[in-house]
Amino acid sequence: MTEKRRIDAIDALRGLAVILMVIHHALYDAFALLGAPFWLYWNPVFAVLHYIFAGVFVALAGVSSRFSRSNLRRGLACALAAVIVSIVSYFAGDPIYFGVLHLLAVCMLLSSILVKYAERIQKPLAPLIVCALLTAASAVAMTVLNPVSVSWLFPVGLYTQEFVTGDYFPLFPWIFLFAAGVLSGGYIRDGKLPRGFYNFTTPILPKIGRRALWIYLAHQPVLYGIMLLISRFVAR
Repeated sequence: MTEKRRIDAIDALRGLAVILMVIHHALYDAFALLGAPFWLYWNPVFAVLHYIFAGVFVALAGVSSRFSRSNLRRGLACALAAVIVSIVSYFAGDPIYFGVLHLLAVCMLLSSILVKYAERIQKPLAPLIVCALLTAASAVAMTVLNPVSVSWLFPVGLYTQEFVTGDYFPLFPWIFLFAAGVLSGGYIRDGKLPRGFYNFTTPILPKIGRRALWIYLAHQPVLYGIMLLISRFVAR
């Protein structure tokens, strides 16, 4: 999104999603490095919230594509960040083969084409319903079809029984949430939501949302270091 046309409500939602992601990863690190109980990281509440804030994050990336001056540049920058995450996570012993940055990189590159078609849609309600149905249908399909015997299909959501990754956001079903964001982004950009949405402001969350990529890249090394310090302190 360009700086002149930023909408605080969108950045605030992204900031909230980032905060929840950091908390979720912090709880995982506490489980993995400090021996905290597994239910602290994965329980019915977080099992639901995880997909909600991840879905919000992906959809907002689609919304932002309608504000961006260059989705190609955004996609390439995200792809570079995704490669860095894969390399670092591999040597850290918890490889990420197709995480949220890999997903967003592909979606942003595709949005360079998708936005051109989305601009022609005047009433996005019907396409949004189709995206919702495709999201649900592809999620069910991936569950039914997995595991498969072909190892290289993991980017689309099909994986073998031996496939292990520290973070996994395949194209299906997540790409349809991104597409829903692209469709609704034009509606938001053109000022068609209630005025309160555009006037909304809050001091902290938008600032976090505008730095989501940097926070994503930095938070795990920082959390890892904090957990190691805590483990050494407790060991004494």
